[in-house]
Amino acid sequence: MAIITLTSDLGLKDYYVSAVKGAILTQLPDVNIVDITHLIPSFNIQEAAYVLKNSFPNFPEGTVHIVGVNAEATPQNPHIGLLVSGHYFIGADNGMFSLMFDKVPDKIVELNIGYDTNSPTFPTRDVFVKAACHLARGGTLDLIGSAKQGVNERIMFRPVTVGDTIRGSIIYIDWYSNVVTNITNSLVKEAGKGRPFVIRFGSHEISKISRTYHDVVEGEILAMFNAAGHLEIAMNSGKASQLLNLHMGDTITLIFQ
Repeated sequence: MAIITLTSDLGLKDYYVSAVKGAILTQLPDVNIVDITHLIPSFNIQEAAYVLKNSFPNFPEGTVHIVGVNAEATPQNPHIGLLVSGHYFIGADNGMFSLMFDKVPDKIVELNIGYDTNSPTFPTRDVFVKAACHLARGGTLDLIGSAKQGVNERIMFRPVTVGDTIRGSIIYIDWYSNVVTNITNSLVKEAGKGRPFVIRFGSHEISKISRTYHDVVEGEILAMFNAAGHLEIAMNSGKASQLLNLHMGDTITLIFQ
């Protein structure tokens, strides 16, 4: 059975998500529609990239992923379709895909699908659904677009290593108020070569990496490398970002001893 996933900033209050699903089912009644999330903050391609990057590898190859975040097309940001690692992605070329992939896509096309309405304000339903259903039926990208060289680049702030220090930042805050940084386990292993380290943020310091949230008592802060391999600051049964006054973009420093 074909699979189409949905990632968007459409929220759950309005009719938008149901309209997208209805449009898909009208074309493909037997398709399996999977919601990744519709609660991406409006136009926030960085959060969308983090969520989808860590979601899509768990789906089987051939899955089609609709990305309805900051989805309107402009001359600079056209609608595109991509093939990456056996997965198809449909969305606007707004820089998000450059944040998602560490490799060059296998194929990129600029979509040539027109609107059936006079309003171009709902491309997730009116353009992306048509493209996704075409691909889910076994169609090719070549039939719905023209070849494109590369995607628009958006530069994400990357951790900086200077001497014995890695300086990173908060890139995501999850539903539990756990704080995710752009410092990865692989970077720490490469730079630290097994040395102990401390993690500093605000007035706090952590010198131990936990394996689970329950390695510390309730209400205590902890640091761990999450399932996506990113350094995470959390609080057992608490809301770390709120109680520690941590926000997107705040600096997190890791110092080797």
